[in-house]
Amino acid sequence: MEHRAKLTAKGRATRERIVRAAAQLMAEHGVAHTTIKDVQAAAGVSASQMYHYFSEKSELVSAVVEGQSDQILGSQELALAQVHSIAELSRWRHLMVEAMRDKGCTGGCPIGSLANELAETDPPARARLEGAFARWQALITDCLTAAMARGELPPGTDVDRIALSLLAGIQGGLLLSQVHRDTKPLEAAIDTMIDYLRRLAPG
Repeated sequence: MEHRAKLTAKGRATRERIVRAAAQLMAEHGVAHTTIKDVQAAAGVSASQMYHYFSEKSELVSAVVEGQSDQILGSQELALAQVHSIAELSRWRHLMVEAMRDKGCTGGCPIGSLANELAETDPPARARLEGAFARWQALITDCLTAAMARGELPPGTDVDRIALSLLAGIQGGLLLSQVHRDTKPLEAAIDTMIDYLRRLAPG
């Protein structure tokens, strides 16, 4: 029962407050252990307000997935827009490592965490998350394609596969960094792929 297109400015603000509260609770306690009543209390809304924006939990989960995906991909898009060469991938790497370090290596990747919990239990959410990861991979692919066009990678380099490997390394690196409370796994994952790209450079 989402009527986002018809919401007033006040209505949009209320809906966003609910989604932010839900995202925070789900990050802290997991989707399964976050109830509608928990979100209602955290957002400071009435039961009728809650139902007006989200008639069931699955709608709220979808909104959280969408919101977290847009937030992560928005920051990734801004960071990768500054990458104009293979060497400049190190700047992107540094931003991700510092972001993880600033959080004390807690929390991991928000959309990765959601995927881990929802991929086997919520097909619509899994599809949304698949789309989010595809967008992320496409951003990396675009950078590598541009590098190949500039002659930094050999013609015919499988940039899609390399972008997927980078994304997989990032996700695994974030998870292991979360477990170890140390950014070394994330650094190793990205640095290894950047070194591989440098070795591919002609000459």
